[in-house]
Amino acid sequence: MADSVYKVIELIGTSAESWEKAAATAVKQASQTIRDLRIAEVVELDMRLDDDKVISYRTKVRISFKYHGVEAWCEPQSL
Repeated sequence: MADSVYKVIELIGTSAESWEKAAATAVKQASQTIRDLRIAEVVELDMRLDDDKVISYRTKVRISFKYHGVEAWCEPQSL
């Protein structure tokens, strides 16, 4: 196996339905501009409240991806 380097970023996904959907939203959005996603780790969960009711779920996700250099990690992928 060749040596590799990975970059880690943190994103916060939101959903009106659940923490799981909030995490999936963060990963889906990242996958549109970052290639070679490897790991998504949930690091924090919280909720937005209004009048004592949950109005949205927020999931902080730490995402790692294979690092190909500064120019390559933000290239849009063809859909």
